[in-house]
Amino acid sequence: MLPGDHGAHCSCGAFLPPYDADAAMLASLMAPDEQERVPRAAHTDEINLKNIEQLTFGGQNAEAYWNLDGTKITYQARLPGYPDEQIFTMFPDGSGKTLISTGEGRNTCSYFSPDGKYLYFSSTHERNKGAQEPLDMSQGYLWKVNPQFALYRRELDPKTGQPGKMETILRKREYVAETTIAPDGSFMTFTGLFEGDLEIYRSDLDGKNVRRLTDDYGYDGGPFVSWDSKKIVYRRDAIESPEERKDYLRLLKQNLVRPGKLEIMVMDADGSNKRQVTNLAAASFAPFMHPNGRQIIFSSNYGDPKGREFDLYVINTDGSGLRRVTHSPDFDGFPMFSRDGKKLIWSSNRFGTVRGETNIFVADWQE
Repeated sequence: MLPGDHGAHCSCGAFLPPYDADAAMLASLMAPDEQERVPRAAHTDEINLKNIEQLTFGGQNAEAYWNLDGTKITYQARLPGYPDEQIFTMFPDGSGKTLISTGEGRNTCSYFSPDGKYLYFSSTHERNKGAQEPLDMSQGYLWKVNPQFALYRRELDPKTGQPGKMETILRKREYVAETTIAPDGSFMTFTGLFEGDLEIYRSDLDGKNVRRLTDDYGYDGGPFVSWDSKKIVYRRDAIESPEERKDYLRLLKQNLVRPGKLEIMVMDADGSNKRQVTNLAAASFAPFMHPNGRQIIFSSNYGDPKGREFDLYVINTDGSGLRRVTHSPDFDGFPMFSRDGKKLIWSSNRFGTVRGETNIFVADWQE
């Protein structure tokens, strides 16, 4: 059994541990408003991380991603007062937290357009203004690929960062989420279930010229575009037996997947030259390529027989040189390098005040 008690979205918050909402509400009310960032000590073995700072306090905060020039961060958070996860932005010092989504429904997978004019994210707010229904885990640990998600983009005021007009980019009858955007603005990539299987697609930034990039049976998802816009890293759950195929199809009819076995993959931006990078037989997800183009950082429960401990790992793009980055006994996931490679942002349960509290951390990256 993997950690977590709610359904999938993007890379994704589904791996987050169980969350004590009542205790978290009390903790968030006790957190001082002026608290923006707090220095934190790295574990003695975390030699790549220097000057760690905590940017959020209370609730579940995850999937934090840089804008092009590293001056803004977008993230999603489950906080008291909202029915489900919402999209926010903040400055790199943790100040200026601003709600960008509508405050309704379930929201996920936010990403800045390269010009900074828009924030893209998936949301259920038009189809369901409330929370996503809890999953029945009697079938084991599952993610929900929610068919109520549609992809939106919202204008950002260039001076204040406040949200403006919102428009629908992609709305299907099935799951559309996990969107990231090429830094050169030439395309966006996302995961969809609208052709019978979970596949990765690319399109123009207005949702036109949709083209499928993957076609192997099984879950392909969580695509991230490299900083040079030439590569896409992603996760894949291959179907390796008739029994796995039967289970996969049965769950997919219920808009569910079983994410216990995920490997990290890389392909060219046009979908060619697909290569498997990891062979860990674990739940590896949220890959992001270092700006040098030679390394990939990702989260995995590799090495934990119980499958509960997720840490960050780095591996060379040719599959060599695997090494562990984080050594906290708590969840670490959703890593992203800044464009210059000098900063790493990620989400972690470390220093949480209640069970399952997840916050956003940033650190100087050193080889």
